Amino acid sequence: MDNLFIDALVRAGTCWEHAYQGIAHKLSGPQNFSQFGLHWRLGQNTIGRMRSFSSSPFTRVQPLVCLQEYSQDDYKQMVDHYEEPTYDGDTSVIAQSQHRPPDITPKKIEEKIQGLTTSFQNSEEIVSSTVHQMINMLNSPEADSEKLFDFYKELPFPGVLHIPWKYRNKLLQRLSVVEKKSRKAMLRYMCIVDDMKAAGLSLDVSQWTSAVHLVGRCYSIVTAVEVESALRMWKEMEEEADVRSSHITFNILFDIAVKSGKFVLAEMILQEMETRHLKVNRFAHVGLIYYYGLRHDGDKVRKAYRDLIEAGQIVDTVVLNCVIVSLIRAGELPAAEQVYQRMKAIRAKRIGARLPPTNFKRSRELARVLDQAAIYYKKDPERRKQLQREQSLSPDVHTYVIFLQHHVSETGELQRIADLLDEMQLLRIPIHGRLFMELFRGFSLHGGVRYSSWTAVRLESVWSSFMDVLENETEDVFVGKWIAIWAIRAFVKCCGKKRSIEIWDELRSRWKASEKDTSVIYSILVGDQAP
Repeated sequence: MDNLFIDALVRAGTCWEHAYQGIAHKLSGPQNFSQFGLHWRLGQNTIGRMRSFSSSPFTRVQPLVCLQEYSQDDYKQMVDHYEEPTYDGDTSVIAQSQHRPPDITPKKIEEKIQGLTTSFQNSEEIVSSTVHQMINMLNSPEADSEKLFDFYKELPFPGVLHIPWKYRNKLLQRLSVVEKKSRKAMLRYMCIVDDMKAAGLSLDVSQWTSAVHLVGRCYSIVTAVEVESALRMWKEMEEEADVRSSHITFNILFDIAVKSGKFVLAEMILQEMETRHLKVNRFAHVGLIYYYGLRHDGDKVRKAYRDLIEAGQIVDTVVLNCVIVSLIRAGELPAAEQVYQRMKAIRAKRIGARLPPTNFKRSRELARVLDQAAIYYKKDPERRKQLQREQSLSPDVHTYVIFLQHHVSETGELQRIADLLDEMQLLRIPIHGRLFMELFRGFSLHGGVRYSSWTAVRLESVWSSFMDVLENETEDVFVGKWIAIWAIRAFVKCCGKKRSIEIWDELRSRWKASEKDTSVIYSILVGDQAP
């Protein structure tokens, strides 16, 4: 039954309108193509070359070339070891048979052996040094994943065989934890996975689950292609590797299905979780809140939130932010505003509550701890209540980004945006680059129009604030691709091309743009296209 469900789920998530140009050819070798549904195909000219050897009854037969005839004695001499072959033609065969290798002295043999041994020893020393550096980096929690992978690429194939088992697992775990999922991060992880398979080493359920996650979420927008890749990876995990999925695996599959808009597939995954009697943890509860928001069902959003509380889960700012964005998507902005006002009121009353972490890894670790706490403290309600009181329910920067995104995209109410930013300043919430990006996006959408509140003067004021924050080297504010694109678009719309070129010169002095990003910026400046 499991195999039938797996095949059905893969078919449900497959989009046959998009030919899959997946990741396998970017990884370690052709042996991995089959797992993504790809097969080797003969080249277009193969059949033509094969047919050129066949003859047709209508083809004119060419006369055979006359060959020299030999006597019976000549044929007998072909296997005679004591007679020199006599040929009237080419003597190259005789010359080759008379060739003798050069004299090799014992001293030369010893020198060659010593050279090969020294080369092997040097290679072993390099491998040992590389592995030692990797171990030092793996023992440091702040080590850069990209540099770690650069060291790994220096190891002979398959590199995983040169790394001790303990650090091999650490390497996979380190490469699986990324703040911003990208195709590059996915390829790094999948390279190690393919090397593990090539070396005959097995992956555990968490490592397979990370592979499914990275393959399905390697882009900011999840399409049918990513859904298909994730489902095929999951199918390989269960059918070929015979590794049973955990509740976390299904949570990730559900998240991928929801973010791609495949709601029927999401429902199938939920049903299979019930069939397998898998527990619904904190991540699944939050995912359900988000899911019903995408379905524009505010009542189901509230019910999913109540189910989370009744399951003994701890409520924090992350959960409430998910409720806010889901209510907004369901078309209930006043209800979302009410949740926000209650969060502010709770912050004013609570003294000593922990502030939500701003670091990605700490936020991730806190979420895992809260999920485990809901299990451990089920029989200790007092301890659970104490833990709940300690958690912050205050708005954070993500709360304000949610509201800014909505007002920029839907209402265009600059005054409400200004009020939100004032409240954020009063609560002493650190500034973030996403806020500036949304503001520039708002000017590009609503500016340049008579009687609009999104004026050129206000845009210059926002730009001046942005420059001041950059000068102070605030951690989460920097010049990147999208903030540059929306800033240029805003100035083109509100101030004209001359001022936009000046802004681009300023941005370019603070940001090393790729050729592709530069061409996009130039196309905006000349008015050819929008990103």
